[in-house]
Amino acid sequence: MIQEINKEDLAVLKSSFLSLEIVRKDLNENPFGHYLAYIENNNILGFLYYSDIYERAEINQLEVCASYRNQKIASKLLEIMITTVQKNITLEVKIDNVIAIHLYQKFKFKQIGIRKGYYNGIDAVLMERKN
Repeated sequence: MIQEINKEDLAVLKSSFLSLEIVRKDLNENPFGHYLAYIENNNILGFLYYSDIYERAEINQLEVCASYRNQKIASKLLEIMITTVQKNITLEVKIDNVIAIHLYQKFKFKQIGIRKGYYNGIDAVLMERKN
């Protein structure tokens, strides 16, 4: 099941790969931040953290627990986010993360630039999906 996580949910949720303290901090400090999570038995198997900033949205992080990858969890999270925000969406992804780039291209994200050395010396691809 996919749901948006709020601060109250953190008391009952668990995750082996996502720090719930970081989620709490993000939700407290980022008034534009939203966490969508794929949850089974109160365990977060994947999440999409994004910021809905006035005229656009930005994907901050999309991650699925390694043992649950290749089960369309990331695709389902992206579908919900795209349907929810209904505006232009941007993101940065490591240039060598071919799997993620292909996923975003499947959802009509286009490369619009390169950020040199963005990830500790590794270039980032800047992508955008127009609504």
